Amino acid sequence: MKQIITIIIFLAVIDLANAQQVIRLYRGKAPGSENWTQEESEFTHPMMTGLLIRNVVDPTLTVFKPEDPNGTAVIVCPGGGFHWLAYRSEGTEVAEWLAARGITAFVLKYRLMDTGPSMADFDKSVQALMSMISANHESLTDSGGTPVHNFSEEMFKVMALSIADGIAAMKYVRQHAADYAIDPNRVGMIGFSAGSGVELEVAMNGDPASVPNFAAHIYGGDTRGEKIPENAPPLFILSAADDDIAQSNPDLFVQWRAAGKSAELHIYSKGGHSFGMSKQGLPVDNWIERFGDWLRMQGLMEEGG
Repeated sequence: MKQIITIIIFLAVIDLANAQQVIRLYRGKAPGSENWTQEESEFTHPMMTGLLIRNVVDPTLTVFKPEDPNGTAVIVCPGGGFHWLAYRSEGTEVAEWLAARGITAFVLKYRLMDTGPSMADFDKSVQALMSMISANHESLTDSGGTPVHNFSEEMFKVMALSIADGIAAMKYVRQHAADYAIDPNRVGMIGFSAGSGVELEVAMNGDPASVPNFAAHIYGGDTRGEKIPENAPPLFILSAADDDIAQSNPDLFVQWRAAGKSAELHIYSKGGHSFGMSKQGLPVDNWIERFGDWLRMQGLMEEGG
């Protein structure tokens, strides 16, 4: 009996050691979505990779602490078309990789579109999203040549809330930098797909307290015609050539460089969209190593990390 109790206590200690700190970004209900009633849920899907989350109402940061922090922090923004979060492949697996190399990582769970209570409702929402994305690929532009995105008014509202969550996340990490042995001047963001939309908007439109010191844009979209600001951070851009959604990445690189800002661009011949940390037996499988190289060049990660 004593042996059983000892084993239970031992397992409980292991569980506590592996537990991640979860931080709510707002006190009470998040501003702008006080009347939302949808219930957040974790799920898997036969057409998607790993653990997924949908119907996010309460934005959070989940902290991944390294054993020996090097002072750098990265906020990780998973993608999912603002309808779900690829929480494992584009979130926690990325954070684990960073933490193993001395970087304190925070996975951002930002607000999403309401995709209904059932999986059937979710599938209908995804079908509508795919139709919307298809319409956006028709290269719609206004008379001045500025890209026009054919998103619904509701989706634009949710995107604005998601971006607000990204700004709140940046402010939280900077304000609590000392609590995590972080240098407040070494706080960056990495975003995937829709999450890269959050990352790019925070990098371009955040106030001095929320603009990241560096940013990584993984198979994301364009600037929607916005001018690159004077305080734009160094930008790492990566995607695959067979990804229609990220076709504007070379243009983003050119715009960043034309504005006199530091940028690095990687495009793999194959990989598709939303590859995250999943393995396909392709060179793109090692994309995060290129991100690591860039972090070392920026002095944000030690050699051998």
